[in-house]
Formats: sequence, C-alpha cells, structure tokens
Amino acid sequence: MLTIDDIRAVPLFSTLPDSELDHLAQTAADLHLGAGEFAVHEGGERALYAVLTGKLEVVKMFDGVERTLGWRLPGTIFGEVPLALSSPFPGGYRAAEPSRVMRVDAQRYYAVTAVSPEVATKMGALARERLGGLQGLAAEPPKPRVTMVGSRWDDACTGLRQFLARNQISYDWMTPDAPELTARWPGSRPTEKDCPALRLVDGTLLSRPATRELAELLGLQTKPRFAGYDTMIIGAGPAGLAAAVYGASEGLSTVVVEREAPGGQAGTSSRIENYLGFPSGVSGDELASRALHQAKRLGAEILVTRSVARIDVESRCVHLDGGDVIQVRTLILATGVTWRRLAIDGFDRFIGKGIYYGAARSEASATHGLDVHLIGGGNSAGQAALHFANHARVVTLVIRGDSLEKSMSRYLIEQLAGKPNVVVKLRSEVVAAYGDIHLTSIDIADRESETVSRHECGGLFVFIGADAETEWLPAEIACDKRGYVLTGDDVVKAGRWSCSRDPYLLESSVPGVFACGDVRLSPVKRVASAVGEGSMAIAFAHKYLQHDAR
Repeated sequence: MLTIDDIRAVPLFSTLPDSELDHLAQTAADLHLGAGEFAVHEGGERALYAVLTGKLEVVKMFDGVERTLGWRLPGTIFGEVPLALSSPFPGGYRAAEPSRVMRVDAQRYYAVTAVSPEVATKMGALARERLGGLQGLAAEPPKPRVTMVGSRWDDACTGLRQFLARNQISYDWMTPDAPELTARWPGSRPTEKDCPALRLVDGTLLSRPATRELAELLGLQTKPRFAGYDTMIIGAGPAGLAAAVYGASEGLSTVVVEREAPGGQAGTSSRIENYLGFPSGVSGDELASRALHQAKRLGAEILVTRSVARIDVESRCVHLDGGDVIQVRTLILATGVTWRRLAIDGFDRFIGKGIYYGAARSEASATHGLDVHLIGGGNSAGQAALHFANHARVVTLVIRGDSLEKSMSRYLIEQLAGKPNVVVKLRSEVVAAYGDIHLTSIDIADRESETVSRHECGGLFVFIGADAETEWLPAEIACDKRGYVLTGDDVVKAGRWSCSRDPYLLESSVPGVFACGDVRLSPVKRVASAVGEGSMAIAFAHKYLQHDAR
C-alpha cells in the first residue's frame, strides 16, 4: 500500500500538497516486481511510473536483438515520452532486481498537472531531454547483422535474401561487381564459387550456407527444447501465431513449427488496410513481428526452417525433417496455402530470376526505375501494385477479367486509380516469358483485340490464387478434393467422424487435431478470420484436453 511518504520521496512529486499526495496514494498502482519482471513492455499503454526501490533496466528490440538503453533508479520516473506524444512506450522497463514501482495512469496524471502545473513543466523538460537521446539513437548508422555478396539472379542468393527479409534480419546486399564492394567487404573479394558469401556482424564468414545453418548462427530457434508439448501448431501465419499467443497465455506448453518465417502469406503484404485496430493500416511483416514477439514473451517456442515429415496419429508423434520426434497432446494445422503456379512457356526457368510468386517485398528496391508486371486482380495483387509503384517506373496489372470490382476491395481500387504509374490491362494474360540468364520481356495477349504484344519486364509477380498443400497429411485427416482440411459438421457429412461426441467446430476427422486459417475448408479467407480461428482452436484444444485426452 502506497503512503504519502513513499510518493513524497519522488522528486517530481515532492512539492505536491498533502491532499494531492494522499489522492495519489489512494489511486496509483503499487507494483512489486521480481527480478526479470516488466513494469511495462515495449509498446505498452502510456502512463507515468516512478521507481520507489530497486533498479530497472530500459530495453528495446533493435532488429530482433535486445539492447539496453539505460537504467532507472529510486526517485526517477519514466513514461514522460509516451505522455508527451500520446504514444505507446518506445522501450520496455524490466526489473534488474526486486523492485517497487508506482504507476499513475494517464487520466490521473493530467489531473495532477491541472492542480500543479510545475509537474507538467518538469515532465516537459524531461521528455525533451529523453527525446533528444532517442534522436541520437536514431541518428546512429544502423549496423546490418548480415552482409551478403551474390548475384541477383542466383537462386541461392534470392532464397537467403528472402529468408532474412521475412525474418526481419537486417542485411546489406551487394553484387560481386559492385564498386563499393572493396570498401564494405574487408579482406579478399569472394570468388564466384563462394557466392552467396555472407559475413555476420561478429565476423563469421559463410559460403553458400544452408538456411538452417544461417538461422542457428543468427540465434533463431530451430530445435525444440522438450520432447513433448500440450499443443503443436504447424504454420506461423496469422492463424498459427494467434494460436501460439493464446496457447502460451493460457498455460499450455506450446511449440510452433514454421518452414520459412513467421507471417505466412500475410507477412508478404505491403499494407493491410482493413485489420481492426490499425486505422492507418499495417504491413504484413509488422503485424507478424508484433504477434511473434507477443507469442515468445508469453512462452511459446517458434521453430523456423523446420517442416513436418510425417504425423503418427495413433501415437501422437510428429516427426520433423532432420529426425526430431515430438510427442504432442493436441495438434493445430495452420499451414495456410501456397501460390498457384502458372503453366506458361518459359516460366519455370525464370522463377527467382525475375518471376516471383507472391509479393517478394525484398525485391521491390531492385525494381527501381524498371517496368514491372503483376498478374492477378485480387487484394494481394492490389496491395503489391501500390508497394511496387513506389519503386518501379511503371507497374502493370494484367487481369483476365473485365473488371477489378469483381475481385478487389473498393479502397484498393481507389488508391490504384490515384497512382499515375499504375496501369491496368483488363481481359489480358501473359502468354510467354523471354530472357537469357534472367527475365527481360514478356508477351501479353489482349483477348478483346486478339493481339499479342511484347513488353520489357524488370520483374513479374504472380497472384492468381492459392491451393492447400496437404498431400503430406496422414490419410486419417480428411480433406476435400482440393486439399482443404474438413472440420466440424463437414467431417460428419463426409462420414469421417467416429467419436461418440460431436466434433468441435474446428476439429478435424481425428479428435484432438484442429485446423484453422486458410488451410481449413471455409468460404472466408481473411487475416482477421484466421486470427479468430487461431484463438478458437486453442479454446477447443482446452476442451479436448479436459474431457478427451488420454
């Protein structure tokens, strides 16, 4: 319980009248923190905090690595910057030893400043000082965690760049003939056979590393810590990350297996405009990053560069590539879908060499000043077109249909119309691709005029829909003819349910195995619905563990 003397010991409040000190003692929160506990996390709700006893460390994540920015000792305050800017906390405050902290919510703080304007004056001065410190941090030249040398048209280089970008690892990439290579790559130049060559921030040199090797050297988790878990989630898209957050927060030992990077298809979206709670929109990788940090903070394990080799339904054992076997009590399938491929002359040999399935945001800067083409008329294609329009000379959307309105949201159509370098070709399709070592041009057929024209092309990005890849699932898990996992009533209608109770809404034909997100048979394919289903899957997993688990 806070006392007047506790609060008066904080210099900021020392001149307040006893009546106001007493009011604060009755309304402020009295936080008792053990070593390692947070008073507030990065991104937390604005409020004013004062350290009464102990010591707090100020930490912030930079490029996936935690950095200590400073310390707060008894008598000092924090929260002045969020209050001054009406913004979330730019960093987290963690107890370095057992500590006691006072928390004054924003509304109560403004009531104090109304009575004692000198408090607001002191807070303003402190906020300016600490904003100056933050500006100093922002002015520091960023040091990439990876420096890479490799050809843009090398499949291995493209794969590593996409892996780093998707996992939000900062990297500096140069081609072998880049004039700045000598200055930015100490020592002898990498030879062609060495490329892609990588130098890590600690000086480690790598030549054509496997993705998993690189992940482990960068501190990403690739191996499970335990032999068994309450729940395993396969796939780390929005549905899988939501399940991880809710599973870990509700006390289930939770592990997520992801073959590439968290975020799924949504993670490649340049801007999601209609996700609840983000009035200015949010990029897919930012949404994935927030969810990933949240899941990890709550205790979920996220394994990257791992895929499932097979599932033994009877023993509830999941076999990963590489030989790891994990015992699970419940299983949640959140594998999403993969982009549908086009069967067009010349396409296969240019994949990764100018032709990409999906947004490939890491390729956007490489298209600067070029003419690029996108195939597809859905929201994903619209978002990508807006993103590439900031780099490319001209962005052309090639669409088989006669109207964007049939497949794209109105807000995207309006934004595309406002971009002078975005062109929409209706009733058209790409019929051929040309080039030597990489894509240089494409043929586009105009189905209305029945003509074919050739166009220079600095990059072709394909968004023609997606399919579920579930051939690897055991036969016991029922799917429809297109590979989507049946759940709930659909399992019963298919005659694949043998348990005495009814299946839960998201439960597959195998009790205790659930499906959520795009991999589940459902007419709704949205980020928001995937997140909702991920959280619901955990609720049903809880029910199963309480009543059905052996």
